[in-house]
Amino acid sequence: MTSLTPVREAADHFGLAISTLHYWERRGLITASRRSGQRYYDDDQLYRIALIKHWRRIGGLGLSKITELLAEQHRWREVVAGQLAEIERERARLDTAHDYLVELLTCRREGSLEDCQWFRDRVDLPAHAVAS
Repeated sequence: MTSLTPVREAADHFGLAISTLHYWERRGLITASRRSGQRYYDDDQLYRIALIKHWRRIGGLGLSKITELLAEQHRWREVVAGQLAEIERERARLDTAHDYLVELLTCRREGSLEDCQWFRDRVDLPAHAVAS
């Protein structure tokens, strides 16, 4: 016989609000069993809750992407590869922003940043502005 875990216990165990689990049910991400009007989750649903939580917090996946993954589980590798590529693009953007800001801090000018020579050397102005 499959064990059933009450919704409150599942929510507490995974550090989620009960309303989150109810919302995931309404979205069709998880399914509860009912006994005497109370919601319970079997072990398979508990694993699914853990998976969704990991996807949300660690994988950075939104509920729409998770819904897609669960609906088309045969494509999960493709979806995960796409998410990984998106994270790599974001990482590259953040690295560029980080490097730019660190370099900008080397400007010795105390006034406006637009007067910083390092900044000016990296800005491409229209041809007529440079000629003036």
